[in-house]
Amino acid sequence: MSFLQSVYAKLRRHPKRIVFPDGNDLRVIQAARMFNDQGLGVAVLIGKRDEIQQLASANNVSLEKVAIVDPETSSEMLRFLKMATVLERYKGMPKGDLRNLLITPNYFACMMLQHGLVDGLVGGVGAYASALFRPLLQLIKPLSHAPVVSSAMIMETQKREFGDDGVLFFADCGVVPEPTVEQLASIGVQTGLLARQVFGKTPRIAFLSFSTHGSSAHVATTKMSAAAVMAKELAVRIGGADGLDYPMEIDGELQGDTAIVPSVAKIKLPDSLVAGKANVLIFPDLNSGNIALKLVQTLSGARVYGHVLNGLSRPAARISRGTLSEDIAAVAAIVGLQAVEYRKLYPLEGHGL
Repeated sequence: MSFLQSVYAKLRRHPKRIVFPDGNDLRVIQAARMFNDQGLGVAVLIGKRDEIQQLASANNVSLEKVAIVDPETSSEMLRFLKMATVLERYKGMPKGDLRNLLITPNYFACMMLQHGLVDGLVGGVGAYASALFRPLLQLIKPLSHAPVVSSAMIMETQKREFGDDGVLFFADCGVVPEPTVEQLASIGVQTGLLARQVFGKTPRIAFLSFSTHGSSAHVATTKMSAAAVMAKELAVRIGGADGLDYPMEIDGELQGDTAIVPSVAKIKLPDSLVAGKANVLIFPDLNSGNIALKLVQTLSGARVYGHVLNGLSRPAARISRGTLSEDIAAVAAIVGLQAVEYRKLYPLEGHGL
């Protein structure tokens, strides 16, 4: 069973509601159809009903059992306005201006997510990243233990000996340009939790550098080593606060081959529980993470899913403007699978899911 097949099989047992703010994009309409056809839950498209229906009809896409919500005519708008006016950011904003803000698809979809009308959100194909990040950060509460919102990409390669049967998690590849030690630690733990949500296995998290355990002394390598230590402390603290056990194996700093190649790890770090077996790779900065992701994807033909956003109290993902419909549906399934475990993983966050 492939990675995606396993995600679909798990989600079919607990179907979820996923909102797509880019409802007037043909790829998103097709992805919503695929999501429903796979029995994964309910796809909710945001946009003008007539436009979506006309586009679907012109391209022979059935909208049966696909929900369409037009913010301008939604019965939820009055309730959303009342909820938004109590937020510090919007206090004093004229009601008309606030309504104009909330009827934009990204803001309306985020309100649906925050207030439990849907279980997850997948957006971003229709605009630059900031157009989605802004409402997400303004309207979705952050996790209490996460000092930063970051992203993770899930890569499925044909090299089944690496990661978990060829699947690896890369972070951060899309949000934080130059993370601090504290932010790196959080990125590592949050990505580890994502890996656990998707696979149900113990995350093996490698903090990457050009050195392995001090083989090259430099401020950059020391930073990754410190982040690994802090991540271990954070994982224990989160588990204690939530009353749950979050088993994670964390090591760093490690070179890339030491992290994933068993033969190299056997020579350099034979006693490590992560080296040679890592399934979560944490990069020093956005440059290195994004470059590595693009090169591996291009040179190996690996399938890549994301960006799955970490650090928010609700599951969400930002997809790039060039993403194909089948990959949009795949990311929606991953977000749905996250939603299955969110309440259990974060019982103190007040989900209402």
